[in-house]
Amino acid sequence: MLHHLLEKLLRPAVKAVLPDAAPESILVRPCPDPKFGDYQTTSLMSLAKERKLNPRQLATDVQTRLDVSQLCQKVDIAGAGFLNFHLRPEAVTAVLQQAGRGEHLFFDKAPTPRTVVVDFSSPNVAKPMHVGHIRSTILGDSLSRTLTLLGHRVIRDNHIGDWGTQFGKLLVGWKQQLNPAALETAPLQEMERLYKAVDAASNSDPAVLEQAREELVKLQNGDPENLSIWRQMIELSQHQFDTIYGRLGVRFDHTFGESFYNPKLKSVVQQLVDAGIARESDGAICVFSDGSLPPKQDPFLIERDGEWKPNPCIIQKRDGAANYATTDLATLQYRLETWNPDEIVYVTDSRQQLHFQQLFSIFRRWQPGSPLKLSHIWFGSILGDDGRPFKTRSGETIRLSELLDEAEERAFQLATGKNPELSVEQRREVARVVGIGSVKYADLLPNRQSDYVFSWEKMLALNGNTAPYLLYAYARIRSIFRKGGITVGELSAAPPVFATAEEMAVAKQLLKFGYVLEAMVEEYRPNYLCNYLYELSGEFARFYEACPVLKAEGSTRSGRLLLCDLTAKVLQQGLGLLGIETLEEM
Repeated sequence: MLHHLLEKLLRPAVKAVLPDAAPESILVRPCPDPKFGDYQTTSLMSLAKERKLNPRQLATDVQTRLDVSQLCQKVDIAGAGFLNFHLRPEAVTAVLQQAGRGEHLFFDKAPTPRTVVVDFSSPNVAKPMHVGHIRSTILGDSLSRTLTLLGHRVIRDNHIGDWGTQFGKLLVGWKQQLNPAALETAPLQEMERLYKAVDAASNSDPAVLEQAREELVKLQNGDPENLSIWRQMIELSQHQFDTIYGRLGVRFDHTFGESFYNPKLKSVVQQLVDAGIARESDGAICVFSDGSLPPKQDPFLIERDGEWKPNPCIIQKRDGAANYATTDLATLQYRLETWNPDEIVYVTDSRQQLHFQQLFSIFRRWQPGSPLKLSHIWFGSILGDDGRPFKTRSGETIRLSELLDEAEERAFQLATGKNPELSVEQRREVARVVGIGSVKYADLLPNRQSDYVFSWEKMLALNGNTAPYLLYAYARIRSIFRKGGITVGELSAAPPVFATAEEMAVAKQLLKFGYVLEAMVEEYRPNYLCNYLYELSGEFARFYEACPVLKAEGSTRSGRLLLCDLTAKVLQQGLGLLGIETLEEM
């Protein structure tokens, strides 16, 4: 939107002074503090620094060659060499009129769309999804929605854990202790019970552990009975996953389990050995440091007793078995060959940072010419009031389905207290949207790399930076149109007039929407969008208090109704990108 128009006008002016300056390095952003202006560029300072020029002088030279008079009433130089742009009110009005006509909603599609694979959620088969899955699932979904809106081709891939040593223990339990009635009514809980029982027994009895190893080998060698049980486990698990994803409104384009890549693992190991990237060490096949990075940045080195020691990545164990690293390398190769993406984004918790540093480093050595961008979007933990990982009172992991049930139940009590005149069905619907929306918003609001404390009171509060506050703000705007008996189609086509500071503050906040979406996908931080929507709601509340809407007349009334309509649309679009539905009444 306007920041792109200003960049377009600024770049030739910079080029006239510095012919060698790269156009893409000249960027415009909203001013952090409106008292300095509406938009600013800080790019001239870094251009001057690189060339050992005086930044203020460079800013002055650029300013004399710059013509932004159609958009700005003035451009001033500040600090060490900032250029601050002050918009003309009529330029702001024109952009809002275009949005009112449905030409845009304050964002541009990406000029060069990319293909991005987003790897997120990734639960394990035969285990109920728990509270720990919420962050990857919601973060990955929000990033996928926003990338798609901006015009990128997004491939959502759920890389589920359906292979590995746990299945040996599960098969022993299934064959010896299965309760068919429990499997019928609560399959995931029953499989979890079987796993825990055999796992505990194998810790004290080597014979049980040996049984589990034998069952696993039979499965890996294609034993029909074990394969049939394993497939049943996957089917029952997928049914549970689908139920939860349905409640969360999350979808995937592909769900490939780890087992899908089994036929490719030996070839990957062989390719890395043949390329001289991996070698045998104590019977295992490993990748070691190639010495190309400083020790502190080298994921294949670790500091012990003041010395840098090898920290290899094992890609084949001594017994010939593969592991996560092997599977992830095969997955990477498959995605590259199948979808030819520009980028692959992995959304997992912070504990996997070293794994992905090693994985990306191996890939760079394996395919040195590949332009593929690899990103690990990691996040912190959800904590309880005691500052420890969020669990039940008895120390058990909290099941995701139970957490969502509780969210809806608490929101239902809230809706009953606030609006007892609504029917039970209406209150249940409000509770579903508010309850699930609140859990999502509370998860996306903090900086994703921080841990956060889970608090029902905070997330369901009707004031403060919460989903209920934003949902209520949206519903309140929609009620203005109902109260006035106005349909959006009746909004006046006459140019609106924004005569007050409050009106102009809302208008200028709306203009920033596209910039925020671009920043969000650039850095993979939905908290930017959460904070933007909260600020927009705050500006709107101040406007609504100071400026009568339905009692106003003429172009003042139509301008205020336009602000109401566009604020509602941006709130609805923004919440939708966070995976949160809206309600017309609350």
